[in-house]
Amino acid sequence: MISSVSVPAAESAPAARLPGDGLRARKKRRRHDELVDAAQGLVLERGLDAVTVDDICEAVGVSPRTFFNYFASKDDAVLGLERFEAAPEVAATFVAGGPSGVLLDDVAHLVAHVLGLQVVTPERLHRGLELVQREPRLLARHVARIEEHRAEMVELFAARRLAHPYPADPELLALVVMGLLRMSALEWQRAGGEGSPADRLPGVVDQLRSLLEPDPPG
Repeated sequence: MISSVSVPAAESAPAARLPGDGLRARKKRRRHDELVDAAQGLVLERGLDAVTVDDICEAVGVSPRTFFNYFASKDDAVLGLERFEAAPEVAATFVAGGPSGVLLDDVAHLVAHVLGLQVVTPERLHRGLELVQREPRLLARHVARIEEHRAEMVELFAARRLAHPYPADPELLALVVMGLLRMSALEWQRAGGEGSPADRLPGVVDQLRSLLEPDPPG
């Protein structure tokens, strides 16, 4: 799941996915970030077509095999793309009708979990957005990735509706999630990058909830 504002700079916190393995997770996070920083820096300096995977690997001091353990392509490294999804146990709980049984609350919990795996840095965000604007191919890849995540969300929501029927269309829920992600990132940017987008989610959910609640009698 991605936000069109925050994806290029998103950094996950693998320690949350790998409990008890913090050192390994931090090393993987550091290597990932080094590859993104090198890819972005080289492309800003030379242009997208003038940079190869070998150039990025040489800058970081790793082999192409290591590079492809992290990214499917050069473009993905420049964008800093990575999996943006709920942990399997969290997704399973959601499909089973949890954790609260209230659909909007459970969607918010799912988004909070995903955002909690992301630690956004303003520097990578700004570089990523600059590169997307500068290189049309990166914009196309970015948009394609958004569509991939939207389709994944629709599948997840359809699975929950099959197990626990609800009237909303899974496509609508996917749009809600995209809106929550985008607005959380936007509110974070408006706050000068203080904290993380996850910190802004509760306020965004409150805004959404206010639209769904009836107006008080005049």
